[in-house]
Amino acid sequence: MGRPAARVVLALAIGVVGALLFSWLRLPLPWMLGAMTTTTIAALLGAPVAGPTRIRPLMFMVLGVMLGSTFAPDILDRVGHWLSSILLLLVCVIVTGAIAYPYFRRVARFDPVTAFFCAMPGGMSQMVPIGGAMGGDEGKIGLIHGSRVLLVVFTIPIWFQITGELGNVDRSTLGVGLASVEIGDLLVLAGAGALGWALAWKLKLPSAATMGPLIVSAALHITGVSESQPPRELVNLAQLIIGASVGCRFADVPTREVMRALAVGTGLTVIMLAIAAVFAAAVNQIGAASLPAAILAFSPGGLPEMTLMALALGVDVAFVVTHHVARIILVVAIAPVLFRRSTRGN
Repeated sequence: MGRPAARVVLALAIGVVGALLFSWLRLPLPWMLGAMTTTTIAALLGAPVAGPTRIRPLMFMVLGVMLGSTFAPDILDRVGHWLSSILLLLVCVIVTGAIAYPYFRRVARFDPVTAFFCAMPGGMSQMVPIGGAMGGDEGKIGLIHGSRVLLVVFTIPIWFQITGELGNVDRSTLGVGLASVEIGDLLVLAGAGALGWALAWKLKLPSAATMGPLIVSAALHITGVSESQPPRELVNLAQLIIGASVGCRFADVPTREVMRALAVGTGLTVIMLAIAAVFAAAVNQIGAASLPAAILAFSPGGLPEMTLMALALGVDVAFVVTHHVARIILVVAIAPVLFRRSTRGN
């Protein structure tokens, strides 16, 4: 086994230990949060770990199919009620960027381009390459977004756990058992994932490995063609891969840089979560969604992580998924305009 492969295997083994520990402690999302915790610690201690980057897109595909399977035929009757919350989401994205940008300029002392792409509440997979192409520091952008996702993903489920939002239900696993899924259904789901990924890549959609399978799977379930879900064993594996990938982002990075990114990221997370809470409360007040669903929909975490939380909480997954997909599209669409305005005169 080559050295890179050995590092990945070590990371996954450490992630499994974390998942089992979190399961034993009955903490939320053990296969993602447990793996994320132990691999982050290992990376900071200098362990030779590496993220499973080659198989991560495949796990994103599994997650996309899983999320699409939560869309029921009655979803079309409900989407119209979400227009007001999606409009509020647009305002939330703009307000977040407008407040976070000067934070990075004045507090973190980042250059204008780096500060802008660190401030945007978009996915790291979009912000890092775009920011680098615009002349920003890809390393800083990646570390800030990595720390943001890490902190948000830890904060929200633990807070829900403390406040009793998770209740006493055992949510250590998601989905149905492998034995409960027919071979034909598995083939349909696999086909939905492969077709969706290919179409999204062809159309150059953001987060293609997740978004394409999600759309095709949702279409199959909305029309009643399929009522199946991916087996929980595969979903748990996807959580393990995603969690380990987040933790391993800090591998081979000097500890001093990581700690500074976490310190700066903590301030950013407080700002973004405060803004998200205000808008979530407004969404709840107008009756568009429950408060937990609104918080998850407006929180600045990654699409895979936040939607997995929605599944674990048993809240309106379709609502959360739709808003995070809308957030990604909005950020990609308005980023060039906001970039020109925010950096003017700097």
